[in-house]
Parts: sequence; structure tokens; C-alpha cells
Amino acid sequence: MTGSQVQQAKQALRRRVWDLLEREQAAPVGVAGHIPDFVGADIAAIRLAQHPAWQAARVIKAVPDLAQLPVRVRALEDAKRLYMASPKLATENPFYYLDPASLTVPPCEAAAHRVVAKFAQPVDMDEMPTVDLVVCGSVAVNREGVRIGKGAGYSDIEVALLQEAGLMSPHTLIATTVHSLQVLNEDLPETEHDFRVDLVITPDETFECKSYRCRSGIIWDHLTPEVIAAIPVLASRSRTAGGT
Repeated sequence: MTGSQVQQAKQALRRRVWDLLEREQAAPVGVAGHIPDFVGADIAAIRLAQHPAWQAARVIKAVPDLAQLPVRVRALEDAKRLYMASPKLATENPFYYLDPASLTVPPCEAAAHRVVAKFAQPVDMDEMPTVDLVVCGSVAVNREGVRIGKGAGYSDIEVALLQEAGLMSPHTLIATTVHSLQVLNEDLPETEHDFRVDLVITPDETFECKSYRCRSGIIWDHLTPEVIAAIPVLASRSRTAGGT
């Protein structure tokens, strides 16, 4: 498929899953266009916390989506160092750091994406430690670990930045929490810059995917000049890496 056909196929799958979740009352009405919050997200977070990769992790990078709020809360409750990206990576310091040892509010308040900037420390990538576990949101995923996000592309950029900066080791797993209806038993379209997940957790099951790694780092020719200019950390790296 051409790049345009891949994007069209992804969007058709997104619409199918969003409609299915709403029809089955597995997510709130109005999830279209978003990483869907889903019924049982809190149970999925508990299941993730039971996995050895979580228990061994000291540093977790998680997305700010509502569906992963229970994961972020659990990370702080378990005294793990938590990093979240700033909205659209649009700040000079593109990540927020929440230190569970210095919180002045409950984890459920500190981890909420709308207020995290009030309680977190903005950090640049050279201030971050190696990440032990990455937790992402998904609209759809299959058992091979192919994942489809909401279409904005920021999660792919975040993972690529972490890889390029050497902040993900070969042992760093990528996990996603989803409703079982979001797990599709079919091939899903993907591009070279898409990452796959290693671990999928639903309220009903946990399964590991075949080990896989996408090309490490930023693929500059997949980014438009407008996207690079809008993300300061990309703009600065583009000047030194010979990007567009």
C-alpha cells in the first residue's frame, strides 16, 4: 500500500473500533478522535502492576491520556519515577517529571493530565534517566503487537526521541492498556516509523507479543517541516542531525 492508502486503512480501523466501543458501551460516547477511555481501565492497570516488567521498573514513561490515568496513579503509588510528555511536545523541556517522594497532593490528583504541569518538573531529555517501561495508549492493537494510535503521531515521535537519546535499552518494554474489544485478530497496517508494543493488557488478560523493534530513532524524511518546527526538541535536533 502507498502511504496514503495506509493512512486511509488506519482511519477506517479507528472509526470501526470507536463505533464498536460506543455501541457495546465499553467506552463513553464521544471517544472518536481520541485514545478511548474504556470500562475496566482501572482493572487493566492492576493487571499491569502484577507483571514482572512493572515490578522491576523504577522509571516509567506514560502517555497523558485518560485511559492510562490509573496506570500513572499506580506508578506513583508504587514509588516509581514517572515521566509524561508535555502537550504536543510543544515546550522547550518536552517531558514532565513526577517524583513520588516529593508530591504534595495525592497521586490521583498529580497524575491528571490537565493539572500535571502544576505538580511536575519540566525536564529536557538530557536530564532523564533510562526508561525501564513505556506505557502507551492505543485505539487498536493485535496479538503481534502492531498498534494504531489516534493518528496525531506524537507517541511515535516520543518513542523515537527516547530511542535516539539512548533512553531506552534493549530491555525496555513497551506496554499498552486497552479494552478487549480493541484487540483485533487481524493484520493491521503500519509504516516504518510505527513502533510495536511488547505487552498488551486488557481487563481480562495479559499477553506478550513477539519481540520486535522498529527502526531506532527519528526518521527525518517522514516528518514535514511544519511538524519539526512545531516541536522544539525536534527542531534543535534537526539542525545537528541534518534533518529536513
